[in-house]
Amino acid sequence: MSNPHFSGVRHIIFDLGGVLLNLNYLATEAAFIALGATEIKQHFSQLEQSDFFNLWEKGALTKQQFFDGIRAFANIEASDTEIAHAWNAMLLDFPLRRLQLLQQLQLHFDLFLLSNTNEIHLEAFNQILKETVGVPSLAHFFDKVYYSHQMGMRKPDAEIFLKVLNDNGLTPEKTLFLDDNPHNIAAANRLGIKTLLVTNSFGMEQIFRQKTG
Repeated sequence: MSNPHFSGVRHIIFDLGGVLLNLNYLATEAAFIALGATEIKQHFSQLEQSDFFNLWEKGALTKQQFFDGIRAFANIEASDTEIAHAWNAMLLDFPLRRLQLLQQLQLHFDLFLLSNTNEIHLEAFNQILKETVGVPSLAHFFDKVYYSHQMGMRKPDAEIFLKVLNDNGLTPEKTLFLDDNPHNIAAANRLGIKTLLVTNSFGMEQIFRQKTG
């Protein structure tokens, strides 16, 4: 327990994309540009996105409304399948070492997943997971999983963090939150939750090296 970030920690909340699942936002940008949506970057990026995508992540849009909305604001005639393929292009892989780390951490901590996501991505990353380790969902690795589109709320709004804390009787100062978005980290910090910002050079493998080695 030499790392001060883990002092007194009993519960860990993980983000998904950029923490457990490798992402490449530029791949989705390139895929949409190939469909003719040349201004997609103005609407969606790793750190910021338009209200349309916020509503999508809150489950306020149906899948068909999402497809139709993309066609409308991007002024393209792509099919639903082409849009879904472009949207999923950012989803890469689950490094096996990260999943193994989760299994090791399950022995010592309560683990939770809290992801801003949507129904198209959920289906796609569950398929990636199944192909990687043969399990159908991330629930295998966590005490409970929370997906924004199923909750009607999203990070960095305080209500989504409070929902996870209250549902499970978690004390903020005994809870560690890992995310690759500084806005989400700041929001958790304001609630008294311990946090670590995940980066390309400071990922799960580096964070938990001493904890599980």
